[in-house]
Amino acid sequence: MPSLVSSQVQAEPPQALSQASAEHGSQEGEEAEVQQKQRTPLKKLEPSVPVAPPDEEEGDTCAICFEQWTNAGDHRLSALRCGHLFGYTCIERWLKGQAGKCPQCNKKAKRSDIVILYARTLKALDTSEQERMKSSLEKEQMLRRQAELESAQSRLQLQVLTDECSKLRKQVQELKALVAQHNASASQQPGSSRTCPPRGLPSSQSQRKYHLEKVFVVSQTGNCRVMAYCDSLSCLVVSQPSPQSTFIPGCGVKMMSVANLKSSQYIPIHSKQIRGLAFGSRADGLLLSAALDNTLKLTSLATNTVVQTYNAGRPVWSCCWCLDDANYIYAGLVNGSIMIYDLRDTNSHVQELVPQKSRCPMVSLSYLPRMASASLPYGGILAGTLEGACFWEQKAGNSYRPHHLPLEPGGCIDIQTEISTRHCLATYRPSKNNPCVRCVMMELTCSPLTEASEDVVCSSNPVQTFSAGPTCKLLTKNAIFQSPEEDGSVFVCAGDEASNSALLWDAGSGSLLQKLQADLPVLDICPLEVNQTHLLATLTEKTVKIYKWQ
Repeated sequence: MPSLVSSQVQAEPPQALSQASAEHGSQEGEEAEVQQKQRTPLKKLEPSVPVAPPDEEEGDTCAICFEQWTNAGDHRLSALRCGHLFGYTCIERWLKGQAGKCPQCNKKAKRSDIVILYARTLKALDTSEQERMKSSLEKEQMLRRQAELESAQSRLQLQVLTDECSKLRKQVQELKALVAQHNASASQQPGSSRTCPPRGLPSSQSQRKYHLEKVFVVSQTGNCRVMAYCDSLSCLVVSQPSPQSTFIPGCGVKMMSVANLKSSQYIPIHSKQIRGLAFGSRADGLLLSAALDNTLKLTSLATNTVVQTYNAGRPVWSCCWCLDDANYIYAGLVNGSIMIYDLRDTNSHVQELVPQKSRCPMVSLSYLPRMASASLPYGGILAGTLEGACFWEQKAGNSYRPHHLPLEPGGCIDIQTEISTRHCLATYRPSKNNPCVRCVMMELTCSPLTEASEDVVCSSNPVQTFSAGPTCKLLTKNAIFQSPEEDGSVFVCAGDEASNSALLWDAGSGSLLQKLQADLPVLDICPLEVNQTHLLATLTEKTVKIYKWQ
């Protein structure tokens, strides 16, 4: 733009001179007037040099003379230490006469601070909006992290308060039952009450039955073993070998939604067969699993990942949660030992309960929570081996006292418990004296060791015996549970290998209620409830059948 102006200015003098000579001749006075007119436009045009637009001024013009700098010559691009840009001759003259300060920021500068920049063009990219957005994003991310932390803390507090509320509600129910029991015993005649009377069970009077609702094919190749139900997630999990053993070897669980009766994904967990699955009273859906790969693992169903692994050193045959303190879990080993783990200690077990007699595999583990009104009010572990059973009473300070239960010697393949009524169900293989599979329901009781002692002797009294077929080649798991009618009656359900079915009995009367047919031997049975609907799941090595009580 300045070059254009200067060319216009230089073009005017010849025109003015030619006009002056044509009109007035060669008079010297008029020539002086023309020269005066020639000089006058130069003075008027000089301040009217157009100022470069802001984007050009910042990118390619000198802040002193407003002329474009060059990449060579005297007016080449230069900079001071403060970072401001000028033409070389302009800033050099400026520093000589302006007390050595930058014309833009007034910072001290000297001639030696001038640095020549070797650049053809220099344009600054405006990133101020980007920086503002980045700062806003970082602020929002910080607020989000803070909100997530507060949310996690609130969920943890809610879980703690929920657990505490459940404990208090349970204690209130126990106290009410204890008061009712005391009132009933006070109304009886003197001498007619016993210390630990066996409790009679009412018979179910309902005409309803279990009807087949859904069939899930879990594994085409078979080898399914056990299952467990998570009440908080309404999810049934079944152990199975990996469906893609070439890419993902080992074993895991298949998830099934009981709410909509749909099968979900497979979760790989162990490298060898899973022998035990259990859910505790926690609401976060932590699955406890025991396997023959010597490990006990905790798997989160929320993320479908293993969150904790304990190496027991030996094959683990069974597992269960502590229902009095959700921080403790138990593992039954192949040698009959029980390993106790604390979830707050991620390294190893905190205690080992060594078997008192034979070292047989621990085929079943169940935890009985404390219940003041029960015939066995103490909490502890009911452990079943192939040779017998033992109740490990939990004492103060997390110590355990063993009580050997009077079971028949040998042949016991499974022991299950009914927490509320304090009954257990022991399943025996056929023997010379008893040619059929027998399920013996027993009531767990206790009596004082001596009159002056606070210690007790825990025992079991047979209440009812249920007979099945003559075949028992597998270690199956049966079930004892309260009737869906909620009338106080108890049901017993056991698999019968001879007929490939599950037999359902009424424990009060001992009568057979139903025969639930299957294609293969029933390996595990799981009663469950979802949305006030009572269901019963039976497992074979390939399929799961869901029955609805109606």
